[in-house]
Amino acid sequence: MGDNEQKDDGEEVAVPLAPGPPAIVYDPLEEPRYGWVVCVAMHLINGFTWGIIASYGVYLSYYINHDIFPGASDLDYTFIGGVNFACAMLGGPLVNVCIQRVGIHIPMYCGCIMFAGGFIAASFATAFWHLVLTQGILVGLGTGFTWLPATPVLPQWFNRNRSLAQGIAAAGSGVGGIIFSAATTPMIQKISLAWSLRITGIVAFVVLSTATTLIRDRNKAIKPRFRAIDTSLLKRYRVWLLVAYSFFSILGYIVTIYSLGAFATSIGLTQDQGGIVITAMQVGTAIGRPAVGVLSDHFGRMTVASSLTASNVILTYAIWIPTHSYGLLIFFALIIGATSGIYWGTIAPLCAEVVDLKELPSTLNVMWITVSLPALFSEAIALEIRRPHSSRPYLWPQIYTGLVFLIASLFMLELRRQKWGFGRERHR
Repeated sequence: MGDNEQKDDGEEVAVPLAPGPPAIVYDPLEEPRYGWVVCVAMHLINGFTWGIIASYGVYLSYYINHDIFPGASDLDYTFIGGVNFACAMLGGPLVNVCIQRVGIHIPMYCGCIMFAGGFIAASFATAFWHLVLTQGILVGLGTGFTWLPATPVLPQWFNRNRSLAQGIAAAGSGVGGIIFSAATTPMIQKISLAWSLRITGIVAFVVLSTATTLIRDRNKAIKPRFRAIDTSLLKRYRVWLLVAYSFFSILGYIVTIYSLGAFATSIGLTQDQGGIVITAMQVGTAIGRPAVGVLSDHFGRMTVASSLTASNVILTYAIWIPTHSYGLLIFFALIIGATSGIYWGTIAPLCAEVVDLKELPSTLNVMWITVSLPALFSEAIALEIRRPHSSRPYLWPQIYTGLVFLIASLFMLELRRQKWGFGRERHR
């Protein structure tokens, strides 16, 4: 039908509109094929940001054992990894402002430059504070500006296979972690610490800039709201439950990824064996996250998130605490690699369950701000409650890890109950 005009007798008649292209309507159930290209691009971004950061345990062990910067304590070095996470997450409000004004690609290209520049600049560090600014703050900001703009994009392309796509994308951090955990020690030994950092930065820039070029969003159709801080979200109980889950889940995750290498040496294993343990954990991440995605799409995202987070409690208390052998530690690393980082593979689909897609970027921004503090301080807490001169120096950090995973699983269980109750009430 076209516009209406009136005859002399007052009767309305239809006037056809001028011919033109049909309006493009966004269908949330549609899954265009280009979504899988975006999925691969996100896989690469995860691999060459978080995967590289996850391999910091190799650098951490080297810095501590070789006294690279005299006067810096073990605790000081652990803050570099925490600063990576905190700066990446705290960049969320600024990233959202940039996206509002210039779209997603310019911030992402800036992030590629900062990430690579941080590693290259770190290779010239002569004091510990240089390392904080470069391998800490600059690398963290580069991660945030590269990864944060792309994270809300993937759920825009999927509905039925959303968790599977998210799991494949999140598995990139495991693949990248395997590559760099296995390659960093030989690079340091054969060509020096400085060149190891430079090569990491150069390779990361090439891959990240390529992945950024492949990313395409559907923002024009969906019209998402990019707000620095959307306070209206904080009035919702279910958002607060997701915030609490995020906080406690990351407290446990940080300890597992940064402590396993040092724990290995504490039970008498060699430095190389500790590196293999870290690599095994990344293998678990690469294999486990797509599997978690399939399970989430089949059994429900909240059900799988609460169950696997609770399984971390059992793994910690039943396997990690009594572990004294290399083989058992490898087994634990493989399993915990798949389950401890479930947050990163499920948070975007979980947010999409709690809020509308238009609110997804702002909701994710709230989650990023939430996890910045536990990311910064969790490993420091674990080191402070260690008992270095005890026969079991990591007992208290292990108990702490299991406890925070337990609390996280309870919050997710309550969120699932709220979601299920709401759905049942609406059905009635």
